[in-house]
Amino acid sequence: MTTTLISTQQQAKPSRHRLSVGIAESVREIHEAQKLRYRIFAGELGANLPTHTPGVDQDIYDAYCEHLVVRDENSGAVVGTYRILSPEKARQVGSYYSENEFDLSRLQHLRPRMVEIGRSCVHADYRTGTTITLLWAGLAKYMLENRYDHLLGCASISMADGGHAAASLYSRLGEHMSPLEYRVFPRCPLPLAALRNDLPAELPPLIKGYLRAGAYVCGDPAWDPDFNTADLPILMPMSRMNARYAKHFLGKQD
Repeated sequence: MTTTLISTQQQAKPSRHRLSVGIAESVREIHEAQKLRYRIFAGELGANLPTHTPGVDQDIYDAYCEHLVVRDENSGAVVGTYRILSPEKARQVGSYYSENEFDLSRLQHLRPRMVEIGRSCVHADYRTGTTITLLWAGLAKYMLENRYDHLLGCASISMADGGHAAASLYSRLGEHMSPLEYRVFPRCPLPLAALRNDLPAELPPLIKGYLRAGAYVCGDPAWDPDFNTADLPILMPMSRMNARYAKHFLGKQD
């Protein structure tokens, strides 16, 4: 069962959907989210995912995470997901997932109130603004109810072209870079000096949304060979959230 935070109706492919969002409350729902992740990351994007169960994306962090899911109430299918790692659970598992890719030493003082999000994906038939809005509203509600201050995550750019588009996009993100005290350092850096940085390239919608909302990019991208992506370290201080986003997701008034 899903604890419903928000429900909506939308016209989307191939028919009208009635969607709800909430934290998964059963092993079955979590398993559905993991299967959706596998279909998208391995099936669509070609990621090399080590897995003990065929067709399921699962790692050691899953058992410590809460899983935000969007469900189509007409079909019962999980059609979108984020996983959420609280600071308390990060201490239990021993690290944030992002620490596999970045040295987070400069964020040490934020850990008690810093939540990590990741493994975000949406079923191809539901990739609309409505579904993304539901996921973000669910995240905002989670942060507000638990009084956490910062969202941390890795935002991915495809390296299907060898990394040139990722390097080109990163070269144009100067205004979104964090203050130096929030900088983190990739363990496996994207070799920016060996890549072109002058190609026209479009930011992935998820990264564009983060930046419009007020998120920082906290340093150079890391190369994730399993997913064949360049991963940007993203930090969203809730206090920096764009006023329009805050009003929409948190109900805050100007």
